[in-house]
Amino acid sequence: MTKPIYAPPIYDRVALIGLGLIASSMAHAMKQSGLAGEIVGYAKTEDTRRVAVEIGICDRVFGSAAEAVQGADLVVLAVPVGAMAEIAAEIGPHLSQGACVTDVGSVKQAVVDAVAPHIPAGVHFIPGHPIAGTEHSGPRSGFATLFQNRWWLLTPMPDSDPKAVARLRRLCEAMGANVDEMDVPHHDLVLAVTSHTPHLIAYTMVGVAEHMRRVSNSEIIKYSAGGFRDLTRIAASDPTMWRDVFLTNKEAVLDILGRFTEELFMLQRAIRMGDGEQLHAYFTRTRAIRRGIIEAGQDTAAPDFGRAAPAAKPGE
Repeated sequence: MTKPIYAPPIYDRVALIGLGLIASSMAHAMKQSGLAGEIVGYAKTEDTRRVAVEIGICDRVFGSAAEAVQGADLVVLAVPVGAMAEIAAEIGPHLSQGACVTDVGSVKQAVVDAVAPHIPAGVHFIPGHPIAGTEHSGPRSGFATLFQNRWWLLTPMPDSDPKAVARLRRLCEAMGANVDEMDVPHHDLVLAVTSHTPHLIAYTMVGVAEHMRRVSNSEIIKYSAGGFRDLTRIAASDPTMWRDVFLTNKEAVLDILGRFTEELFMLQRAIRMGDGEQLHAYFTRTRAIRRGIIEAGQDTAAPDFGRAAPAAKPGE
């Protein structure tokens, strides 16, 4: 079915501050359905700015964030959480009255603390988090369908204008996302369970494999089973982004790591004691979580998680 072209667009000018996977995917989705009259952008490096122009995700690209936000009615902060404060301080004096500022960071309290003090009166600040992504990064990694049937969480401020929230929600939904709202502390705790701690565990397990000296790296790669292979996909995510996530959501992550450690000790004891009944009961309960995720449409039961097979090499 052909997607509708919005007339007029939801926002006249959208400024994307940071042009990685999420921002470039937003640009593709907005262009595909005519959701923005103009899309402008800013990236820290000249190479990223050049690529953004080359592949056409932005109508104009600027050398400073302050220039990019001028005249925009929506500003999307798509930079690592650790860079939010500096960017917010730069753009604050240049934001238009009535504009909306949102972000795409996976931690919300740290973003609120970093950005809110720099948002002038008359500008709407509505933090957000699209729960979508891949292990790839950079402007070439984006694609229009990234947000299809994925959740986009909004964490409005106590004084957020309901009309501004509804308008941002409309944009997210038009890009294919399911939108929900929650308060900031709850968001950070939920994401510590569903995203942050699983990433840390993946990094740890891949690190263990890296340091194994009895088995060569070639054997680890050659004989990678599905479980380890999928952990390496997670562990290949943007190191700067994830460094900032763990440093800025450390209380929630440490809480969940403590709970994880307790569960791990319980499983260690069951294995040591040969308690097959406890292990079977535990794995049966955890298997039900996987079925629930598939039933909710957040993944597929297809072989290899529905991923396309690698393209054949010439001559194969």
